[in-house]
Amino acid sequence: MKMQHLTLFAALLGASAAQAGAADWDAPQEPFALYGNTYYVGPHGVSSVLITSPAGHILIDGGSPASPGQIAQHIRQLGFRIEDVKYILNSHEHFDHAGGIAELQRLSGAAVVTSTAGAAVLRTGLSNQDDPQFTDLPGKMAPIARVEAIADGGVLKLGPLRVTALYTPGHAPGGVSWTWQSVEGGVAAHMVYADSLAASAAKPYRFRDHPTVRDSLTRSIARIAALPCDILVSAHPEYSDLWGRFDKAATQGHAGFIDRNACRAYAAKGSARLATTLADEGAQP
Repeated sequence: MKMQHLTLFAALLGASAAQAGAADWDAPQEPFALYGNTYYVGPHGVSSVLITSPAGHILIDGGSPASPGQIAQHIRQLGFRIEDVKYILNSHEHFDHAGGIAELQRLSGAAVVTSTAGAAVLRTGLSNQDDPQFTDLPGKMAPIARVEAIADGGVLKLGPLRVTALYTPGHAPGGVSWTWQSVEGGVAAHMVYADSLAASAAKPYRFRDHPTVRDSLTRSIARIAALPCDILVSAHPEYSDLWGRFDKAATQGHAGFIDRNACRAYAAKGSARLATTLADEGAQP
């Protein structure tokens, strides 16, 4: 059962907390329809998206270890069953996006799919020592069973659903973004769930000292900028102005989520962040 978006958005405007930022990743957020068969089901500060079909559903990202209860509740609140989620996809292997996957897999029985580098971390729960944020990451996450690696450019199929994996490493070694199409009113929209593009490092890591990683992030930024992109959701929703578009949707319906420049703008932020990081590293003694 789908909620009518105008009624839903009007009811949620007071709770959108568009100015709140990401101070609390698991701050409450009511679920809502994005476009067609695509729904936002995550907390306010870390994204999770549900793509539905009669053959079963696909969930992208599981949030932090504190997120699963909220995500599962949101799926049920929208009229769907967590048990009908057949695949859980991951953007990257940090605990704020993957820490809840083990519990969501337990609730749903779904297979987990991510990149080759990401799969190695999810299977063991051990952080990748090549990760720019390694020294700030928790020692271990809950290991995940039934983790499948999908190739770069691979297409995950479930009934009528087709979701494409695009490797976008740099922020994390296993970074992967996901694209698909959703149809509403006979009009198809290009949907993008973009991995984080921020050059974030924990001491003593410096991107200047790791040109391969720096170049990978540069290519990932360019890849997102070039995508057909009608509706963008980034791994942290505020980084792609999802809440600003959420407020527009209150009066414009789902068309308010459409911003065909969103991927380019998101990539430009990533590029600017990388330039600032490299300049700061160069100024360090």
